Amino acid sequence: MIHKDTLAFLQDLKRNNTREWFDENEAAHRFVKNDLLVLTEKILSKVSEFDESIAIAALESKKCITRINRDLRFSKDRTPNSELRTPYKTDFYIVLNKNGKGGVTAFYYLHIEPDNSFVGGGVYNPLPEQLWQIRKGIEANFDEWLQVIKNRTFMRTCPNGVQSSGLLSKVPKGFSHESLASEFIKNKGFFTKENLTNAEMVSSKSFKKTMAHFKVAKPLIDFINKTIETP
Repeated sequence: MIHKDTLAFLQDLKRNNTREWFDENEAAHRFVKNDLLVLTEKILSKVSEFDESIAIAALESKKCITRINRDLRFSKDRTPNSELRTPYKTDFYIVLNKNGKGGVTAFYYLHIEPDNSFVGGGVYNPLPEQLWQIRKGIEANFDEWLQVIKNRTFMRTCPNGVQSSGLLSKVPKGFSHESLASEFIKNKGFFTKENLTNAEMVSSKSFKKTMAHFKVAKPLIDFINKTIETP
């Protein structure tokens, strides 16, 4: 799916995260950027075949890829050797959100990092307003929600199910602890996440696996976006 040199570059960058090393390896960085751009264009084209909202969004491939430069201007961590003080990220996200990379709506994503790559879809850490809307939507349309996450294909492709960026210890204010949806209302996020090995990331077969995951994540993304966008 990606070239082996892309993973190798990220591995080397993790060991040599300095501006001096990065400048010396600018040619390798340009190769990586092009490799990711080609992959993103391929993903956009394929997802557009089954998700009309992505097809009509006219997303630019280069704007769907996270930047490698880390913004240190407002970092509170001043420890010289802290990972948060290194000038470059050692991973990439390819994000397909119909409202752009920074949109509040649910999205498809592919995380690329040596020994920590994964594919998924949904919302990781929605803002309070959107989180409230999602929770209300799940409670009001619980049968529909179960149809999405209990679908056999969904469960087979996403054995880890719907995951969360965190869980509340109890049902939040405004919801009943007796609600049938209480198990999910405690979630702080709603997304799928399935790991991809380094071998899978550099295999041509993994593109098909990624697309299969995106297809089964689409009903989840659609459900979330409907709750967010319904007045």
